[in-house]
Amino acid sequence: MHFRRVLVIGTTLVALTAVAGCGGDDDKKSDDKSSSASPSGSTGQDAGDSLPKAADLASIAYYVNKFTSCLDLKTGADYDANHDGDNTAWGADEAADPSWGIKERGVCSDGSGDPVALLSVADMKTFQTAAKANSEQFLVGQDFAVIPVGSQAIQELQKSELLFLTCDPDFSAPSGFQKSPGLVDGCVLSNYFSS
Repeated sequence: MHFRRVLVIGTTLVALTAVAGCGGDDDKKSDDKSSSASPSGSTGQDAGDSLPKAADLASIAYYVNKFTSCLDLKTGADYDANHDGDNTAWGADEAADPSWGIKERGVCSDGSGDPVALLSVADMKTFQTAAKANSEQFLVGQDFAVIPVGSQAIQELQKSELLFLTCDPDFSAPSGFQKSPGLVDGCVLSNYFSS
């Protein structure tokens, strides 16, 4: 229940910051426990309604950059044209496949130079259906997904309001972590980021 309250408070702060155009250290106070906001009380698929939203790739990068480095944002095509082999980012083929429901793909770099794929998702149910069919796991907001490669970036993003999307039937979260049904039967959202 506490995590949902933090999730609602954090999402509200992100929205207020975007509207006010303010930045600075206050952006990281999403865990402020002194707020009088009441928890949403939502469970299951409603958990997705309190996730952060982003209108475009720049907004996704701005959000991610609050928790971990997201530097040198490029479109997926621009990134792919200059990177291959070990430094590839997830989603070159998937972004072109309509069955994934991906509107736009971009790539930035974390502090270690590892790629972080950013996906603007047009239809999250379609996206979760494809994730289940392909046994893929993601960090998701309401209308976007983030795929970091580096372990430090993953750890730092655990402090964000993003949730871990998995359709693995064997997934379990330790006690105290949230686990809610996703939009697709067999998929779950959790604040426990499994490795």
